Amino acid sequence: MSPKKTTLKPARNVPASKKSPPDPGSLRGVANWKEAAQWLRARGIEDIECITPDLAGVPRGKMMPSSKFTSNTSLALPSAIYRHTISGEYPEETESFRYEPRDSDLKLVPDLSTLSVVPWETDPTAQVICDIVNSDGQEVPYTPRNVLKRILSLYSERGWKPIVAPEIEFYLVATNDDPDYPLHPPKGRSGRSILGGQGYSIAGINEFDELIDDIYHFSEKQGLEIDTLIHEEGPAQLEINLRHGNPIELADQVFLFKRTIREAALKHDIYATFMAKPMQGQPGSAMHIHQSVVDINTGKNVFSNSDGSASKEFFHFIGGMQKYVPSALAMLAPYVNSYRRLQPDMSCPVNNAWGYDNRTTAFRVPVSDPQARRVENRLPSSDANPYLALAASLASGLLGIMKEIEPTAPTEDSANEGSIDLPRGLLEAVALLEDEPAFEEVFGAEFIGLYAGVKRGEFETFMQVISPWEREFLLLNV
Repeated sequence: MSPKKTTLKPARNVPASKKSPPDPGSLRGVANWKEAAQWLRARGIEDIECITPDLAGVPRGKMMPSSKFTSNTSLALPSAIYRHTISGEYPEETESFRYEPRDSDLKLVPDLSTLSVVPWETDPTAQVICDIVNSDGQEVPYTPRNVLKRILSLYSERGWKPIVAPEIEFYLVATNDDPDYPLHPPKGRSGRSILGGQGYSIAGINEFDELIDDIYHFSEKQGLEIDTLIHEEGPAQLEINLRHGNPIELADQVFLFKRTIREAALKHDIYATFMAKPMQGQPGSAMHIHQSVVDINTGKNVFSNSDGSASKEFFHFIGGMQKYVPSALAMLAPYVNSYRRLQPDMSCPVNNAWGYDNRTTAFRVPVSDPQARRVENRLPSSDANPYLALAASLASGLLGIMKEIEPTAPTEDSANEGSIDLPRGLLEAVALLEDEPAFEEVFGAEFIGLYAGVKRGEFETFMQVISPWEREFLLLNV
């Protein structure tokens, strides 16, 4: 599939005499550059943050005065930002992992539908998520937002569109400026550190009332909608559920929510972390993804027949998840730490089984009416780049439909009592990603090569660190 050509329309100043009042209720997004200029003036915005996710999902970009944003300004970033590790290092080249010889510029194209304020800044500031194109205006195929768009285009070719609803878990932890010391829960309003076993506890949420109020306040200012918020099993572990919708819009929301939650926590001298396994002996943090597919023309759920029974596409989608998600796990569990979460008896599936309303399976089918029939992928961890996690999960299901893969029988009992059916570490997961020929069809060889090269570089950096376990058990015993 050739990269899609994107028309890059230059921004321009709009004369004040021709402006019309923007919709005062428009908290998020405008339709065009004229409305953008009006929106910025109406809010007295001084600065704009033009951001885009790198391979790790970290916001990268540029800040500029709003007057420059609405003028004929070209924004660019070096291609190397998509080739460095989470620690900022640049891996050695291999046959499939290559640097662009000139490290030439990639252009940022603002998606004006994502324009919103940055509510934690003291000066009036706005932000906008950008797509990435090359000098010819073609979408760069290996950037996360474009990877997800590519998967959605494969659905669109069949007259379908996926609907997703992410659930993001995270921990609040006491500030810690020394990485050699373990993390521990922060003190709540009671003055004491919250303990574990607080699943769905309202008292557990109330311990951090003011912080949660700021999360809601910051989210509302950005036009981000939280469906529900609960306390999870771990100490000071929370979960936010988002309303179902378009995968790009939901990935954008997760991208912004992570930033929002961190900023709200810092305001209260607390860290919010999306590490998959921040504390030893405690549950890990997941990013569960609910998925369904609807017909673009009729809006009907493709997973249900007209009589309400499950369709063949539903079962083939599950079959595809079972076959391909283990090979795509490096995109759902992207760090060495991610595999510390994937352990038996830690509230996390370590299998590729599926079942009806069975939380021990990797792929759970919740109880629902036919129009809401969906599959929940319980494997992704909260440290995953949301664009890539959604792309990997949706691509696996679509491959199952395309290849008519039949699933196993649904698991009736616990699925976590047998052997572990997933890669046990990052290098094994990366090797499976590279060895699956079907992934070149859907993700493209260039993305697979770059992503695998970065992950191998991160593993090599990790191997340079001597852990406390090694000092504890090897120092005087071997």
